[in-house]
Amino acid sequence: MNTSSVSRRQLTLEPNDTRRLSELSGQFHEHIKLIEQRLGVSVHSRGNHFRIEGPAGQVNSAVNVLETLYAETGQRDHLDAEAVHMLLTTLDDEAAPLAPSAGPEADTALFTKRGAIRARGENQKRYVEALLANDISFGVGPAGTGKTYLAVAAAVHLLEKDEIRRIMLVRPAVEAGEKLGFLPGDLTEKINPYLRPLYDALYEMLGFERVAKLIEKQVIEIAPLAYMRGRTLNNAFIILDEGQNTTPEQMKMFLTRLGFGSKAVITGDITQVDLPRGQESGLAHALGVLHEVRGIHITRFTSRDVVRHRLVQAIVEAYEAYEPLHKPAGRPARGRSGADADPRPDTGEEA
Repeated sequence: MNTSSVSRRQLTLEPNDTRRLSELSGQFHEHIKLIEQRLGVSVHSRGNHFRIEGPAGQVNSAVNVLETLYAETGQRDHLDAEAVHMLLTTLDDEAAPLAPSAGPEADTALFTKRGAIRARGENQKRYVEALLANDISFGVGPAGTGKTYLAVAAAVHLLEKDEIRRIMLVRPAVEAGEKLGFLPGDLTEKINPYLRPLYDALYEMLGFERVAKLIEKQVIEIAPLAYMRGRTLNNAFIILDEGQNTTPEQMKMFLTRLGFGSKAVITGDITQVDLPRGQESGLAHALGVLHEVRGIHITRFTSRDVVRHRLVQAIVEAYEAYEPLHKPAGRPARGRSGADADPRPDTGEEA
């Protein structure tokens, strides 16, 4: 770093609260290290006194982030790396002052047995609001953006409030580029490997024993997509995960299962279709067909919404840049319908 261009600022965070300062720093100072890496600054602290060094613009951004995160610690018991990541991502997207998000997050909090689950970033907030307000919602975008996790959280939230009577987890049994062979066991055991992400979220929110009891009582039901035909689902929250691996016929069949008092959520990533080559994705087809239907909400996530390890965001962005330039000539773009399955680029919309 060129010392002639280094700017320094002193920052004192009030009140001087040991717990909040510990949450701000993170375990082994992981939050401070993340801020340093992303903004290219050095952060030194003693108690509630901070010294930030680096390029002038980045130093000002770091001060803004530290003040905003410290305000967050006054609104929540635990500040995790995801919150820091999303705040820094917002800073990347909008070179504008950041305001504490505790107020809006409180509005979009989902309450489960294990505590409140809050949306990260504006797109997730819009998604959670859509899940609660609309009978059919789509969450479309890359891995790591919280599409499935928040859908499960919304289902648990409504179950705990007695607004629904059961949760249904549905997924097409399509192998992700591998031949898994014959799977032994009954229907539930056969479909379990495909539903593991949904199970993991349920265990985190309700606990292993309660999930097992709810499955036994069929309050939580697991079903492969093919077994949904002919059913009408009332007072249920139905989650169709990996929707990009449905055919248009399967997607239409699923969407027409909705009964009174029910909500359906379809999640998927149309860049990761595992259907046979040449087979159109039912998710992409549905986005084109339904984008003007009132009461259906479509939330589109991008790499900027990734809340996993920072490298996941970088990987998604690298693939997004690489694939359009290296698509084999003559190969149809799976997951698109006609000239364009959905011409609108909005990240959050209500059809």
